[in-house]
This record gives sequence, C-alpha cells and structure tokens, in this order.
Amino acid sequence: MGAGKGQLISGTRMVGTKKSLGQHWLKNREILNEIADLATGQSAFSNSAKTGVCVEIGPGLGTLTASLLKRFDKVIAVEYDERLAENLPKSFPGTNLEVVWGDILEFDFSTIRGKYVIAGNIPYYITSPIIEKVLTAEPLPERVVLLVQKEVAERILSEKETQLSLFVKNRARVEAGPVVFKSEFTPPPKVDSEVLILEPHAPEVPEEVFELIKVGFKAPRKKLIHNLSELKSKEELIGIFEGLGIDLDARPGDLRLMDYQRLWKAMLGDG
Repeated sequence: MGAGKGQLISGTRMVGTKKSLGQHWLKNREILNEIADLATGQSAFSNSAKTGVCVEIGPGLGTLTASLLKRFDKVIAVEYDERLAENLPKSFPGTNLEVVWGDILEFDFSTIRGKYVIAGNIPYYITSPIIEKVLTAEPLPERVVLLVQKEVAERILSEKETQLSLFVKNRARVEAGPVVFKSEFTPPPKVDSEVLILEPHAPEVPEEVFELIKVGFKAPRKKLIHNLSELKSKEELIGIFEGLGIDLDARPGDLRLMDYQRLWKAMLGDG
C-alpha cells in the first residue's frame, strides 16, 4: 500500500444501496485507548515506542484512529462510507495514516508488508463475515481486536457452540475484553457491546470437518443425529455415536470442535 501521508485510496465496494451502515460512534477516550492498547498487546503503562501496522475496520469519524496513530507506525483505515473516507485524512494531517475507501470484505491483506494487527468497531449486521474474513486473511494478522455486539461475543465465548464459535475456535485463540455499555455511543445502539480479542493461528481441524458441522447445524434445536441422517442411516449413526460416547440426544451445540473431528473421522470409517 504505497500511499503517502493522509492519502485517500479508492478501493472496491459492496454492491447495493447504503441504507444503514450501523454507524454508532464510541467517544469515551479511556475506552478507545484501552482498545488501542489491546491491539498492541501491551498495557497502557508500558510506555513502549510505536510499532508495526494496524488495519482499522470502519474508522468513521476517527475516534479510535486517534488512539491507534499514537501506538502504531502506520494505520491503514478501511472505510466504506465515501464521505467519511474523504474527510478522515483532514483530521490527521502529517500522520502516517492511509485511508482506503472500500469494503473490508474485499480488502487484500496480502498488500501489507510485514506483520500487522487489525482493530475496529465493526457494524453489527456484518459481524460474522468480517470475522471470517480476518481469520482467513493471507497472511494472518498477529492480533485482532474487535468491538462487537455483546451477545455475539458471548456466543463465541460460550461452551454452547454455534457454527461461528466453532469457526473462530478452529482458527484463533479467543478471549473476552471489556464490556462497553450502549450509553457510551452516539447515537446509542439498542444493545451493549464487548471487545473480542483474537490471536489467529493455522486451523486445528480440516475444512472438511466444517462441511459436517454445516449439516449438523441445519436445524440447531433438533438432535444432531436427526440432522446428520441425510449423510448416513440412523442405524449407522447410532452405532457411531455410541462408539464415540456421544449422547444420542445431543444437539449440535453440545459438541466441541474436537468432538466433530472425531465424528467426521468415524463417519469416514477412519475410527
């Protein structure tokens, strides 16, 4: 990304109208600084020099951008809203800020030279696609710090699994950050938010396991053995479940990632 200081680069955009971008601005400087500190992986009291590159998702008015610029050598801010993208460089003259007008889901992370991290207050309505994008980026970021809907963070961290939580746990070490109440935003959203901290790594199980998971979650409230009956007969599945010690009444969310891998191998006949 060879732009100069404060330069705006045009990128690709999602097809469709701009009805609602889910724009809620967090203005509490203490919280913004904490998010930026988490992105560096260091504490607010480390007094370390600026280091590395941070890709910011949806900088908006630049409230988080200001904190990131104090902690990173360079910030690449990817903004979908053209007006905001055009105005953002004017707020930070003389800084090593590169603003890309475009869709983060189309952003090419391979253009970044060297190690980098990702941070952002992301729109609720595309949380899952963004998480999938950053955890499959090439090369992988060292760290991802996202402010997401609190309910989404809880689902990802919960022992009761979902397709998204299994996907995340397959590709990253995940931990909870601070909760941010809706009153801290302008305009306030309807729900509270929470910071999610991800440290990406290579997948723990093969992609084929997720084909099985996808079938298993077609009807999340039904018994898993019922959902998988499109792949094998119920009699075969009962034998496999009993052999693996899986409860015949288990729902899709009851199994962990490695349980699904064991189930996938057993269904292939690999034991």
